[in-house]
Amino acid sequence: MKIKTIKYLLFILVMTCTLTACSQKQESLISVGSTALQPLVEEASVHYADKNHVRINVQGGGSGTGLNQVQAGTVTIGNSDIFAQQADGINANKLIDHRVAVVGIVPVINKKIGITNISMLQLREIFSGKINNWNQLGGPNQKIVVVNRAEGSGTRKTFELEVLKGQKMKLSQTQDSNGSVQKIISTTPGSISYLAFPYANKKKLQKLSINHVKPTSANVLTNKWVLWSYEHMYMNKKKQPQAAKKFIEYIMSRQFQTSTVEKMGYISIRKMKVQKDANGKVTLIKNKG
Repeated sequence: MKIKTIKYLLFILVMTCTLTACSQKQESLISVGSTALQPLVEEASVHYADKNHVRINVQGGGSGTGLNQVQAGTVTIGNSDIFAQQADGINANKLIDHRVAVVGIVPVINKKIGITNISMLQLREIFSGKINNWNQLGGPNQKIVVVNRAEGSGTRKTFELEVLKGQKMKLSQTQDSNGSVQKIISTTPGSISYLAFPYANKKKLQKLSINHVKPTSANVLTNKWVLWSYEHMYMNKKKQPQAAKKFIEYIMSRQFQTSTVEKMGYISIRKMKVQKDANGKVTLIKNKG
């Protein structure tokens, strides 16, 4: 009797665990791409996944990677700092664009250089190779070490469009993510690069104003600070699981936009007073005056 009772109890236990697992079966989503957007998507996934029985795998790799993989159908969501129309080899007609936030981009230098403002022309000449020493800008007699993002980076693409204006970027070391750029600028004397706002608040970094305009969210709202981009979450038109749609809806919700988005250094898509198209044209949002 005892053996039969034990076997019966084990059977009930196994069946209970199986039924529980079935009732809470998790759907899996893969979100890949922009490292500028990655922290926000990771934060959203922490709050959303458990409550909605969804497993969300968030990875970086850059905007180009996100766009290519979502177009190929190998990931659920492709995160990008640029429009699909701006990327080589991407057919935007095959994708659905969700603009979930805005991010500012700011030039940053090693704090020991002692400069706080730069003109747009000076910035262009540093990254095109015409200015090579900080003493040309009133700083110390120190070689300028340019650190760039790798090809395929949406942050780099936005920086090139707004700063280089068609001029060729000088050859320099490149890094694959905002995080790695942050570390290098913090520790490399004479270095300069550019970062998404959420990565730029480190003690050893100096954010640069441009033409005496400060890199603030308030200035992004009106395009007074011109270095900014949308944070896109793209889906393939042929692959749109409901779980992914609901996750994006959660990120775009008023509650998430006015709390987490702003606390993490991004700009709520709901508060923008201007809009930008894939050609870089900026216009006023009419219903906001």
